[in-house]
Amino acid sequence: MTAPLRRRALLGASAGAAFGILGAGCRDAPPAGWSAHWVGSSPLRGHRLREARSGTLPTAAVQRRARVLIVGAGIAGLSAARACLRQGVDDIRVLELEDSAGGNSRGHTLAGLACPLGAHYLPLPGPAAHEVAEWLHELGLLRHELGRTVADERHLCHSPQERLFIDGAWIEGLLPPAEAGSATLAQYRTFAAAIAQAQRSVGFALPSHRAGWTAAHQALDAGTFAHWLDARGLRDERLRWYLDYACLDDYGAPADTVSAWAGLHYFASRHGFQAPGDADGERDPVFTWPEGNAWLATRLAAPLGDRLLPGRTVLQVDEGRHGVHVLAWDEAAGHAEAWQADTVVLAVPLFVAARLMRQVPAALEALVPAQPHAPWLVANLHVTEPLLQRQGMPPAWDNVVYGRHELGYVDAMHQSLRPVPGPTVLTAYHAMTASDRPALLAGEAADWARRVVDGLTPLHPDLPGKLARVDLTRHGHAMSIPVPGLRGHPALAALRAGRGRVRFAHADLAGYSVFEEAFTLGAEVAGFGSSTTPRPWPAASSSRRG
Repeated sequence: MTAPLRRRALLGASAGAAFGILGAGCRDAPPAGWSAHWVGSSPLRGHRLREARSGTLPTAAVQRRARVLIVGAGIAGLSAARACLRQGVDDIRVLELEDSAGGNSRGHTLAGLACPLGAHYLPLPGPAAHEVAEWLHELGLLRHELGRTVADERHLCHSPQERLFIDGAWIEGLLPPAEAGSATLAQYRTFAAAIAQAQRSVGFALPSHRAGWTAAHQALDAGTFAHWLDARGLRDERLRWYLDYACLDDYGAPADTVSAWAGLHYFASRHGFQAPGDADGERDPVFTWPEGNAWLATRLAAPLGDRLLPGRTVLQVDEGRHGVHVLAWDEAAGHAEAWQADTVVLAVPLFVAARLMRQVPAALEALVPAQPHAPWLVANLHVTEPLLQRQGMPPAWDNVVYGRHELGYVDAMHQSLRPVPGPTVLTAYHAMTASDRPALLAGEAADWARRVVDGLTPLHPDLPGKLARVDLTRHGHAMSIPVPGLRGHPALAALRAGRGRVRFAHADLAGYSVFEEAFTLGAEVAGFGSSTTPRPWPAASSSRRG
């Protein structure tokens, strides 16, 4: 999303579905007037690890030491660093692959306008996510007022929040409408009742481990969400489109891929599900900024100062009896550096952690094949003047298209206070399958940008003439997909409970990727999560022998 990458909706389940047949209508370059560029993540740095594993490791040019070394500056890694500082452990260093912290929550500036490269909003935290709530209070985003918790409305999503393009017009909200007395409305109400029943009888929370794990959870984790829906006769086209959309939102995969536990968790752990006419019509409030969750990541990283070391590609982690040896490549200096630490926190995707460790724990080795990841493409489009609008609801922050595998866009300047519309950046998100990853890596920016623009042009025929530039970011392994059997895999619990010199803190440990999970896991790895027994760091040692 690394920091969890989270979208309210994604484009289809594959690049072929999202953009039409690959190559159809593509051009070698975009038309005159706008350009396309890759920005953000550097695949070459990540692939340096692959090359190191297949060849000889470089010799370190310098030797360094830290009591705690954190690998990865996504939200989990930054939260773990914050927990260290709160414990009084300030001899820490955070090694980050990219040139800035935040992982999938990094931001970007296009034509002077802030925009996200990944995750772009945070819902108000529920009662189980109290570490997140505590930090938001520190930031001033939440405050206590007359016995209630109140959010700073300046940072909440401005109205209108969401709209859906359906039946030739824009409507408010993202749930497709249903006529009174229709079969669709009946199915909406049946599903709403099922969610309420699951909340009462099974139990869900965010972070998910705070609801416990019972035989009922395990049964839901055994099959797909689509199968669960089919078994209850929930086959209405509009309902199923919306539920696919919801699964793509958090998981990067549709209902026939994720587990029934994951599908229910999306609704039951937070806001439930309400059929049209059965709720007060208020949208769920969310925090958001033009740069998305980079606003949060920047503030989480700021206290680290020079303890944060960007541009470091970690090549190997070797746990010994008296410490942990880490070999990293300094991209700016162009040489390797050797680190000695008492404790190392691997705040990276678990499949990356397995590649880094010289001796891979059995739990990690068993888990990696069971945990697929969804690749994403994020496109930021600089539009020089307001677009002409179709009939229906006026422009909103989140703009979604019904019935196609294309999302539409988020308007980064929706949060601005400017009095009249003007230039903006539209951010489009595309979820893909693993089979699309090679094309995403090898493709030309102009080719991918053309596909994005072609997907949006039916909504806004004047878009190509008002477009100045498209900046694209590819996330090869953006988010863990909670396929059946993953959330209940015993290896996840084993890795979360680890007390050795190498510990794990990443949203992958929850089986899916959202901010609240990553932040909480980072806090818990240092014993600051209230649901875990404190795990003190190993005593500091001056020994340099493994």
